[in-house]
Amino acid sequence: MIGADDAPVQRSVVVVMGVSGTGKSTVAAVLAARLGWPFAEGDDFHPAVNVAAMRAGRPLTDADRWPWLASVATWIGERERAGTGGIVTCSALRRSYRDRLRTGHSRVRFLCLTAEPELIASRMAQRSGHYMPTSLLASQLSTLEPLEPDEPGTLVDSAQSLEAIVTAAIDFLSEPAAQPQ
Repeated sequence: MIGADDAPVQRSVVVVMGVSGTGKSTVAAVLAARLGWPFAEGDDFHPAVNVAAMRAGRPLTDADRWPWLASVATWIGERERAGTGGIVTCSALRRSYRDRLRTGHSRVRFLCLTAEPELIASRMAQRSGHYMPTSLLASQLSTLEPLEPDEPGTLVDSAQSLEAIVTAAIDFLSEPAAQPQ
């Protein structure tokens, strides 16, 4: 696959991350289609008890998240072993969660979608059929730990057009990945 500047896209597993309502699923699906890589919706890896808790407006604890993150990490490992690359959505709000996702997986890269809280809340209020209530946005925002310089990732403002976001993602993937530390 060739990136926006005719540079080859580095085959890796991309975790499209950020708080609920930043557009992870939409961006990830378009990016996966554009690259021809497998796509997984991270929400589908949540056990039913997690979904029920969020639907009831209860923020997840770390103990709730560890089995979910282990499932996402298993999917990442399968993509790496297959050499297919892949795109998966996962909030990955804390550094420790991201570390769990990349432990043993040297080709993981993070695409962190950001936006102003007011825009995110508006998007969450307008969507239907999703179990995450707008009331949990403040909890997610307070839990979010920014990507650190040693993490293989980039920030993209999701207030931009979908095309601009996907182009930024492809540009990022066209850059050589930093060696894991």
